[in-house]
Amino acid sequence: MTAPLTADAHAYGLAGDGTADDGPALQELVDALGDATAADGRPRTVRVPAGRYLVRDRPVRWRSGVSLVGAGRGATCFVLANPGAPDRPVPLAWFTTAQHGAGPENHIADVTFARFEIDGSRVQTEEYEVLAKGLGLQYVLRGRFSDLWIHDTAATGFGCDFLQDTVVEGVLTERCGRQDPGEKMGGAGIGIGVGGWGPVERLAVTDCTARGNGTNGIFLELQQEDWVPPRGIRVTACHTEDNRYGISDWGADGLLVTGCSMLGNHVAGFDVSAQGTTSVGGRGGIVTGCVLDGNAGDGIALGNTPGPYAFRGNRVSSNGRYGYWEHNLAGGDQEPATDVVLESNDVHDNALDGIRVDAPLHEPAIFDNRVRNNGRRAAGAAEGGGAGVRCGPLSLTDEGADWLPGGHRGKEVRVAAGDAAAEPAAGPPAGGSAGAPAEAPAGAPAEPSAGAPAEVTALVVDNTATRLDLVPVRPGAVTAWPGGTPAPGAAYRLPDAPAPRAGLTAAAAVTHPYVHGNRVRDDGHPRTQVHAVWLAPDAVWTGGRVSGNDFGGNASAATRFDSPPSGGRWRDNAG
Repeated sequence: MTAPLTADAHAYGLAGDGTADDGPALQELVDALGDATAADGRPRTVRVPAGRYLVRDRPVRWRSGVSLVGAGRGATCFVLANPGAPDRPVPLAWFTTAQHGAGPENHIADVTFARFEIDGSRVQTEEYEVLAKGLGLQYVLRGRFSDLWIHDTAATGFGCDFLQDTVVEGVLTERCGRQDPGEKMGGAGIGIGVGGWGPVERLAVTDCTARGNGTNGIFLELQQEDWVPPRGIRVTACHTEDNRYGISDWGADGLLVTGCSMLGNHVAGFDVSAQGTTSVGGRGGIVTGCVLDGNAGDGIALGNTPGPYAFRGNRVSSNGRYGYWEHNLAGGDQEPATDVVLESNDVHDNALDGIRVDAPLHEPAIFDNRVRNNGRRAAGAAEGGGAGVRCGPLSLTDEGADWLPGGHRGKEVRVAAGDAAAEPAAGPPAGGSAGAPAEAPAGAPAEPSAGAPAEVTALVVDNTATRLDLVPVRPGAVTAWPGGTPAPGAAYRLPDAPAPRAGLTAAAAVTHPYVHGNRVRDDGHPRTQVHAVWLAPDAVWTGGRVSGNDFGGNASAATRFDSPPSGGRWRDNAG
């Protein structure tokens, strides 16, 4: 076969009619161009005209120096399917350590994947298979992944690891990880393993969108525990929405996250923890100029890290639990996080505490933040049913209610199941498969008490005086109800508000903190942030400086010390 520098896919046997299996022809073409590149050192490109190209039962083993360029998202579409191999994952392109011996000396170089769609809705493996991705390449050098739309894959959509001198830009991932129950590896929109190239991996992820994916919108994950967490990775101008986690750092060093939006994710907007396969949290990262709003759990969740970490100039608002939560998961690093910096952030209208410390901190710096109007989960217990009560796929309305707006944020509403209207849980494209339901923070049927009707639960993301807005039962779903929408008039109940709810709460050891120039107050109507600072019974606050802060205007008092501070200087604080 003659190997031109640019090959038209139709001229080499790809039909693009959505019926013929184009996988074998594509594999033959990639091998021919790869052999030619290896011989003369000149990279080649496959141009793929508009059409639907079926890749069935077997992925394409990719070759160095071969690029794949389509006619645009929605115009050129690769449809993945495995009807004849239900035990086999079928990514479009793969090259991995386990299957192909990929490594620093056996890598993919000088490749571009651009301007096409990958539809993974027709891949269904017998059990969850982490390799059932859209793209699954490891050890890529000088790669560019641009203007791609990857959706409805069984596992991660864009699942490429160890990317050196590489750019991932303009990648849209939707409803990926549909077979992941929420607790397995992968299942993300964009999942990138790190550490294989050594202490520096030069990677930029920019202008990408990840929506409705089973686990993470975007995550970086150290792949071997004994590897050095790499520096050099940047995530900029990305949008994550309706995933379990928005953006996660599970093992990078010095990750830069800038100008991103993390909205409506189910557990946290930004997460550093031991969730990854090696139980190694990130360290040395900087998150700046981001919006973390309306997440069902926390805006920022930081833990299992030795530190440092810095959050500067972010808006952290209207989240269903804490604005910022310091915590440690079991199984990961438990040493105090050192040199955590919270500077010039606007932390407001979160359901519980603005800043909550449940794991040890050493020498944190918390300064020039506005921590205001938190504790929004202030509405009392409520119940109702009968006339005027109706449920939608993502709402419950009681026309007779008069709730405090935002006062039920983050609560679980329990509703009598009764007769329910059946409805789809998620919305894959026509011909797709909804896959196995993923774990959700709320929505599983509750165990009924003796003689009581069965109940279902849903999580409230926000509310008006008469309407509860609810979190989808899992990422990518179109309903909050696991068994169909409850019938009109169904009885419901909401729990009471927890207390206290503070701007800054310490419930662990905090040593030598610097807390200065913050505005920690509530000027809302009514005031819901009970205290500016609460040292809970388990707190051990030692040394440091707390000065020049505005602690006035909270609902109860400026401070509450259930565990008095030891040493340090508390001075010149207003309120």
